[in-house]
Amino acid sequence: MDIATLKATCTQVRRDIINMTADAGSGHPGGSLSCVEIVTALFFDKMNVDPKNPKKEDRDRFVLSKGHASPCYYAVLGERGFFDKSEFTKFRQLHSFLQGHPDVKKCPGVDASTGSLGQGISISVGMAIGAKMKKSNIKVYTVIGDGESQEGQVWEASMAAAHYKLDNLTVFLDYNGLQIDGSNDDVMSLGDIHAKFEAFGYNIIEVSDGNDIEQILAAINAPIVTGKPKMIIAHTVKGKGVSFMENNFGWHGKAPNAEERAIALKELEVL
Repeated sequence: MDIATLKATCTQVRRDIINMTADAGSGHPGGSLSCVEIVTALFFDKMNVDPKNPKKEDRDRFVLSKGHASPCYYAVLGERGFFDKSEFTKFRQLHSFLQGHPDVKKCPGVDASTGSLGQGISISVGMAIGAKMKKSNIKVYTVIGDGESQEGQVWEASMAAAHYKLDNLTVFLDYNGLQIDGSNDDVMSLGDIHAKFEAFGYNIIEVSDGNDIEQILAAINAPIVTGKPKMIIAHTVKGKGVSFMENNFGWHGKAPNAEERAIALKELEVL
């Protein structure tokens, strides 16, 4: 897919996120909007997946470790054709397969149930180990949050990724600097996150603008370092694309009302 079409897809995904959370009256728009380019680039340009056969054995795997950003995940899956987009209106509704956090047993295209922070990256490490044991060419991709990186389980999984030389694993850090209670630095500073993850054994690629899909694609396609998992630190903007949500932690877990939805959709008109 060409860059212009990918950018237009990202804009539509953002519109879907706004509509889903507004329809539900709940959800997490801020951190969903920040990781749009990452998830879109993977599903529309990089990953070996088939919407008509979501469980095909040789597919690449994707795990949204920051599972509360499910509106982004669902929007990308719907736009990619894994299910009918009419399902978006049922987000967070009883009996819908589009629950507040991804459910592998219900939602087409979802490879792991996530939501308890720290567990998704651990699941991804297990998937990557399994692929190695089977001598499979499957690649595993996961997105973690910077607030999530305050969880010890993230670091335990990272030690394992390096120990088992998982060069079939790519971890994205959606580094938007904010979490539900404020800035990461105020709540629990991550310090020099680049140096820390590098010390844990990752091949680090830092992306200055994680909401620039060309930069994201360049990082995804950068050469693999044999025997080392890849960590892409993507500097993003929480609430990206909606002026009153950008860099505002108050939109971590609050849905837009009717007036706010209209303003957001106006700003996200597909040209």
